[in-house]
Amino acid sequence: MDIKVDYKAVEEIVRRAGMRMKEAHLSSDSVQHKAGAANFVTSYDVAIQKFLIEELHRIVPEAAFFGEEETEGNTREKELDGLCFLIDPIDGTTNFMFRYNYSCVSVGLAYAKEMIAGFVYNPYVDEMFTAVRGNGAYLNGRRIHVPDSGLEDGIASFGCARYNNSDTDVLFRVVQEMFNRSLAVRCGGSAALDLCRVAAGASVVYLEMKLNPYDYAAASIIIEEAGGVIAQIDGSKITLDKPCSILGAAAKAADEVRDIIKEEIQKL
Repeated sequence: MDIKVDYKAVEEIVRRAGMRMKEAHLSSDSVQHKAGAANFVTSYDVAIQKFLIEELHRIVPEAAFFGEEETEGNTREKELDGLCFLIDPIDGTTNFMFRYNYSCVSVGLAYAKEMIAGFVYNPYVDEMFTAVRGNGAYLNGRRIHVPDSGLEDGIASFGCARYNNSDTDVLFRVVQEMFNRSLAVRCGGSAALDLCRVAAGASVVYLEMKLNPYDYAAASIIIEEAGGVIAQIDGSKITLDKPCSILGAAAKAADEVRDIIKEEIQKL
């Protein structure tokens, strides 16, 4: 297939979606609970996803959509064989609810279950991370690279959502050891942004035991195009049709964290 996509137009749509998030006025009626502990959806998650699907369909009519929220036009993982946008309209919804100003719009484009482009936008600080397969990764138009650093050289980041029912016993044992070996640890509350921090060299690793594809799809190609590695914690390839664990990092740090994970699992 000869894939022709106006990526500048996609970026502009993502930017417009981000501004809708930044300008939101939340009320108690705007928030609802979803399945799982501490799992929320707001009316803005739904509205922004609807906007993204409508606008992206206009410029890439042949594409399917795998979004987090249940909205019209969302075919989810059923249509991944062709072109498919993977959308998280607000990654970091809890942050968004509390005006933490660390949330983003995340839009990835896959073809035949392989990521070909990614866009992650934090409107609160006007940071747009972008990547197109084979063309490098960028932050606001400036090329970014992942340095070949180990844990001792930088900040280690991680994520943990209560609703994912992941193995937090193992996770926090690993985080304790990352804390001991790194300069500091961070948990930002937006997987997409924290992964992009790795791509930009601000962190040397990001670890989470379970994420959905729309959480990491866009950021995964941004990390790869920046020269980093992203895989499941056992080194296997990430999945786009179902949740998996995520380890995005500089190559040296990735090896170190995998060794820590093996050591901590053996102790249990």
